[in-house]
Amino acid sequence: MTLEHVAIWTDHLEELRIYYTRYFGGIPNEKYTNERNHFHSYFLTFASGARLELMTMPDIPANANDTVNRQHKGIIHLAFGVSTIAEVDAKATELRAAGYAILSGPRMTGDGYYEFETLDPDNNRLEVTAKA
Repeated sequence: MTLEHVAIWTDHLEELRIYYTRYFGGIPNEKYTNERNHFHSYFLTFASGARLELMTMPDIPANANDTVNRQHKGIIHLAFGVSTIAEVDAKATELRAAGYAILSGPRMTGDGYYEFETLDPDNNRLEVTAKA
């Protein structure tokens, strides 16, 4: 069994599409639009085959969780794996230079990974990690 995809509601559909394409190599499909309910989405496919669905529709309420300062129960982050520690460092440097916050790391974790945490433009928490 595989995890088919993860979905994110957003008010910034194009900005997130560009972010995940530019910094994480996602390949977007053509935008899907349902005019009846004003729903728009993209599926981005990554090299591993994993997919991320970005969705927007009016009247979806804001997420009440504080993903920046205090984590809450439920899905809290997406993790992107790379092959080497050097790739983790390079991605942290690239995102920091582009103005994105690095919340922690890069650092070694107690379970044998080298990683850092960041936020996408909607403040969804992300990890970039490599098995050390």
